[in-house]
Amino acid sequence: MNPNSPVNSGPVGGSGPEPPFLSLHTTVVLLAALVTGLVAGGLTALTGAPVAGAVLAGLTAAGSAVPVLRSLIGTRHEGRVGP
Repeated sequence: MNPNSPVNSGPVGGSGPEPPFLSLHTTVVLLAALVTGLVAGGLTALTGAPVAGAVLAGLTAAGSAVPVLRSLIGTRHEGRVGP
């Protein structure tokens, strides 16, 4: 083994940098759904509901927010007119 060789020389074949794990659109949608779930769960907990009920309310809000946010937060090329 050559001590001067790089530890990680990248993917075999040199196809360039690998794509990101999540797209920006997916990241924004999931983070907004997380915030929605935390707010719904926190408000439910402040009403005096049991902790399990507040967690379930937060999970339900976050899960149901994902498809809505996905349709509301469009990708860059969806609303374009022309080339």
